[in-house]
Amino acid sequence: MYTYLATTLTDVTGVARSTVPIGLAVYGAGMVVGSLAGGRIADRALIPGLIGGMIVYATLLGLFVAGARHPVTAFVLLFLIGATNAALIPGLQTRLMDVAAEAQSLAASLNHATLNAANALGAWLGGLVIAAGLGYTAPAAVGSVLALAGVAVLAVSVRLDTVPPVRIRRLRRIR
Repeated sequence: MYTYLATTLTDVTGVARSTVPIGLAVYGAGMVVGSLAGGRIADRALIPGLIGGMIVYATLLGLFVAGARHPVTAFVLLFLIGATNAALIPGLQTRLMDVAAEAQSLAASLNHATLNAANALGAWLGGLVIAAGLGYTAPAAVGSVLALAGVAVLAVSVRLDTVPPVRIRRLRRIR
């Protein structure tokens, strides 16, 4: 969604090109607020915070599909989407560190690498739905679906944490 934000604001929302930097600043301000809140959420309720945050993120992206047509709702949603997006990152980092055991440095680097790969994938998928004629708000709909898929992946991860590990018995060598 972010990759196509300038065109969405001008072509869908109908704001002047000179207003686009304000939209980007609103999104950025939301990210600052979300970054500050995300650490607190991760400290207090990591898994519920991640699940709830991803559901809120998916909902906000879905609302942006319709809300982008009016400047007030578009800018309010931009702030909230930026805040929710950034609030998830400390929790994701914490979750990875928690499950990484002895490989926490590797997990920390993979978190950032994965976020960069997700940015590229999101821009590509957004381009596909726009090229398919679904319009400049379609990338937000794709993001919403991907956020819900993230909830499913997290749920599986949490479930795997509660399943006792399978113990493999060593077979004695018969001579």
